[in-house]
Amino acid sequence: MTHKPQEEGARVPEMVFKTRVRDESIGGDNPYRWQDVPSGEVFNGRKAVVFGLPGAFTPTCSSTHLPGFEKAYDDFKALGIDEVYCLSVNDAFVMKQWADKLGVKKVKMLPDGNGEFTRGMGMLVKKENLGFGERSWRYSMFVEDGTIKKLFIEPGLSDDCPDDPFEVSDADTMLAYLKGSAA
Repeated sequence: MTHKPQEEGARVPEMVFKTRVRDESIGGDNPYRWQDVPSGEVFNGRKAVVFGLPGAFTPTCSSTHLPGFEKAYDDFKALGIDEVYCLSVNDAFVMKQWADKLGVKKVKMLPDGNGEFTRGMGMLVKKENLGFGERSWRYSMFVEDGTIKKLFIEPGLSDDCPDDPFEVSDADTMLAYLKGSAA
């Protein structure tokens, strides 16, 4: 698979996220219903930080990547960011359980179950060497009104990468960029 990631200045992919929302009228142990959320609803007219990662419940994603953005959430808000999103090629139910397990209350989970957004970003990679199928490469981006203003892509973007680089898509790197661009 050839990987050509989106570039700064490009628009984020147009697609529909398949999310779930609580609906008490359903009752039972799983009172959720599907809700389609167009990407324009997420990004247009807003400033957002998005970080894409390989998968819910995986080691680096769970120990460092998502917790780092959760911890820095208020710092992002203080810099004028409307929302911080964690995006993964997982379904909405897995993303919710993962957030619950980690105690994530602030970062919004953005499920990309079919990898459509991730593919449009040029970040969909095969991770068959780990038994994951197709997943997101690790990256973070600052999006303003649907346009990618800054993109941090981990080095080595490739299929079946033997390692999992985590050097530039962390919360601290994005915070440093935003603080520097506001100065």
